[in-house]
Amino acid sequence: SCFFRHARSRNYTSESEMCKLESVPLDFGDYHPLKPITVTESKTKKMNRKGSTSSTSSSSSSSMMDPLSSVLDGTDPLSLFAAAADPVTTTATMDGTRRKRDKDESSAVGSDFEPWSSKRGDILARYTTTEKLSINLYMGSEKGKATTTGSAVSEKVRTRLEELDDLEEGSQKELLNLTQQDYMNRIEELNQSLKDAWSSDQKVKALKIVIQCSKLLSDTTVIQFYPSKFVLITDILDTFGKLVYERILSMCVDNRVSLPDNFSPESVNDTAKETCLNWFFKIASIRELIPRFYVEAAILKCNKFLSKTGISECLPRLTSMIRGIGDPLVAVYARAYLCRVGMEVAPQLKESLNKNFFDFLLTFKQIHGDTVQNQLVVQCVEIPLYLTLYSPAIDWILQCIAYHAPEVLLTEMMERCKKLGNNALLLNSVMSAFRAEFIAARSMDFIAMIKECDESGFPKHLLFRSLGLNLALADPPENDRLQILNEAWKVITKLKNPQDYINCAEVWVEYTCRHFTKREVNTVLADVIKHMTPDRAFEDAYPQLQSIIQKVITYIYDFSLLFSVEKFLPFLDMFQKESVRVEVCKCIMESFIKHQQESTKDPVILNALLHICKTMHDSVNALTLEDEKRMLAALINGFIKMVSFGRDFEQQLSFYVEARSMFCNLEPVLVQLIHSVNQLAMETRRVMKGNHSRKTAAFVRACVAFCFITIPSLSSIFTRLNLYLHSGQVALANQCLSQADAFFKAAVSLVPEVPKMISVDGKMRPSDAFLLEFLCNFFSTLLVVPDHPEQGVLFLVRGLLNVIQDYTWEDNSDDKVRIYTNVLHLLSAMTQEAYIYHVDKVDSNDALYGGDSKFLAEINKLCETVIAQILDHLKTLGKEETLKRQSQLALYFFNTIVAHGDLRNNKLNQLCVNLWNLAQKHGFADTKTMVKTLEYIKRRSKQPEMSHFTDLALRLPLQSRT
Repeated sequence: SCFFRHARSRNYTSESEMCKLESVPLDFGDYHPLKPITVTESKTKKMNRKGSTSSTSSSSSSSMMDPLSSVLDGTDPLSLFAAAADPVTTTATMDGTRRKRDKDESSAVGSDFEPWSSKRGDILARYTTTEKLSINLYMGSEKGKATTTGSAVSEKVRTRLEELDDLEEGSQKELLNLTQQDYMNRIEELNQSLKDAWSSDQKVKALKIVIQCSKLLSDTTVIQFYPSKFVLITDILDTFGKLVYERILSMCVDNRVSLPDNFSPESVNDTAKETCLNWFFKIASIRELIPRFYVEAAILKCNKFLSKTGISECLPRLTSMIRGIGDPLVAVYARAYLCRVGMEVAPQLKESLNKNFFDFLLTFKQIHGDTVQNQLVVQCVEIPLYLTLYSPAIDWILQCIAYHAPEVLLTEMMERCKKLGNNALLLNSVMSAFRAEFIAARSMDFIAMIKECDESGFPKHLLFRSLGLNLALADPPENDRLQILNEAWKVITKLKNPQDYINCAEVWVEYTCRHFTKREVNTVLADVIKHMTPDRAFEDAYPQLQSIIQKVITYIYDFSLLFSVEKFLPFLDMFQKESVRVEVCKCIMESFIKHQQESTKDPVILNALLHICKTMHDSVNALTLEDEKRMLAALINGFIKMVSFGRDFEQQLSFYVEARSMFCNLEPVLVQLIHSVNQLAMETRRVMKGNHSRKTAAFVRACVAFCFITIPSLSSIFTRLNLYLHSGQVALANQCLSQADAFFKAAVSLVPEVPKMISVDGKMRPSDAFLLEFLCNFFSTLLVVPDHPEQGVLFLVRGLLNVIQDYTWEDNSDDKVRIYTNVLHLLSAMTQEAYIYHVDKVDSNDALYGGDSKFLAEINKLCETVIAQILDHLKTLGKEETLKRQSQLALYFFNTIVAHGDLRNNKLNQLCVNLWNLAQKHGFADTKTMVKTLEYIKRRSKQPEMSHFTDLALRLPLQSRT
């Protein structure tokens, strides 16, 4: 009861001055924190000569030398262990070296070369079939297992030769009527079988599997699946080639030292060379051309172990071998594989690649021969479809040749294509493989060549699509740009098939957006709508239509210009499927948030974006994931923040009211709207400099009312509590006292509803810490809230204390007492003649009561109640298991009294001593904390009017833990 009769009288201004850091004038001179530092190194030299004294020499060194690294003398201490590494470490090092070498060799071509791996997925997705497939599976042989001891070696050789012959003679099982997925699974099984056979040292079995797989590449019975089959089989060949190379490489290790990256054949030992030759001899004995070619190509890299010129000699021979393959489709993929291997192991040998392509040109007329035509009739495959099967192979061959090729070579290849009568297939591959800059610079030449092509074999629209893809990457001559668009669009707009049309239009939209104005873009969009609306063709073209939208907003990111494109919104109407429509809306909103630099009030933009945001909001249902809701809310909030009507605050509030009605299902959007309306009220106050007119006062009350009726619709209880507090502070700042009281009352009445556990980031956590933080903030606000004339003294503080008293706290929690201690801080501040802070133009209780004795008596009654509660709680913590908590709380309460009480009062002084002793009584107090607290009290005793702290310090003993 003595606490607030004797609360310490505070002079906040002088206390603030006293706590400020001492300011010392500093002459920086040439010093700047970012300049190099000069390190001064002092060395002391001791002389042993008679009569000499110790001398100290100083030397300066620039900080350009890192002082930490100079200590190491350039030696990394971790690398010192490498010298004495054990065998396991050495093996790991060798593996690391091998991986590095593989990486280096695979990157012999630059990062600007598109690797085969990036094309693999597209080919598998594009070339599919519903027809049944067949495959020959290798069945292991039991022949030749028994051997006589006398001739074991010769028997072993004979057995291996018989095993290879066995494969030729049909030790295979043919599986028929496989679906495409079954076929792919069987191929994967073969790949695994190869690895298993190799790891179990069954090298001949591994070779048999590879030969068997290679044979599958001569089969074109389901011709439309051939490109995908090529991808799957060559994966196995690549695995085999890598296994053989690594096997021979491991045999080259001498004294645990592996070969350097650029080793020469002279550094390869005889055993490794003999093994390598043995592999080439085994492969040379394969009877059939196609498996022999593919398996040798797969281990082409192993020629490095035999001679420096091995690869350069093998490539022309393998190129010539392909001439023996009769089927032009099989032959062109064999050439593609040779180019692929060649680019990996010897990218510098471009002559062989060029010869490979020119060979292909010479045999190109085979495609239109009778044999191929008869095969297509049997399989019911049209010529245009058949020709597209060549594209991956020819594209790859041309890409390898065109990589860093001189202009002269590219021009020569163009001329050779012309001599073949402007064959559309070749022309398409040239445009796919050559550099975009080369194509763009000759756009009109290519258009002329496309016009001369025969329409029946390879559709012209595919040629224009390929040209468009190049023009999206590189710009044609400026004078030709409009003519190029007109020529291309003449062909594209005549296409009857919606899928063919949209595939082409999608590419040329980007060209139009890059080089032309909104008028041309509008024309193109109108044409797309005209072609895709009949029979709801747009339903089968959503990916392409999405791509068009993405390209338009990439190039036209000024949204006032974008929405002035007349056909843009009608274009959006084609997205009838909700999931796709929402994705498109998200793309548009992301672009708006990314590019819109200034706030807007343009009605065209607002109406369009409100419609788009409404579409996103309406897609939310009970099954929508929380992450998706968060993303949609973030996009809508980004839009809301960018809307500003300047000084027209009423229009701004009307916009927020409309937004609330449109986005009521997304809680983060409602929270943002409440914050925005509060900000609007504070902006009004700033403009009026705190002196509201009748009109602005009514407007601010309207803002407050918006918040008051919106907050209850939120589900998160702590969001509601914090918004009630925040909105009450805004109402108070705008002199809306009754409204502020309403917010604070609502917050008080909501506290009992706080659950024991709440969800935080998807995990259930105790709510006590969050409630403690909120209440401390609430107390800070209540200091400046004036009492209501009809509600009695401190009615809000009393109400809040009653709620805290009735709230069910956890048994092992001391938060209730910590809150009560914070209430003492509040009540102490309320007894001062002038409060530490105020709200401008709002009279707080210090002005209303003027230190009236009745007011102080009421505070004292509250204080008695609170202190009684704290002391009762400290008594309940007297059990052995809670003594540590008792010690901590006693010290916490002690600090409160020292900070806020007038310790000249004997009773208060004695309470402090009792709490100090209680904190140390059972040895749970932290000694460092107690020492620092005592030092603080001694320092305070030296300040004016604080001499009584000297006596207190003498009465506070420090007890040892023992």
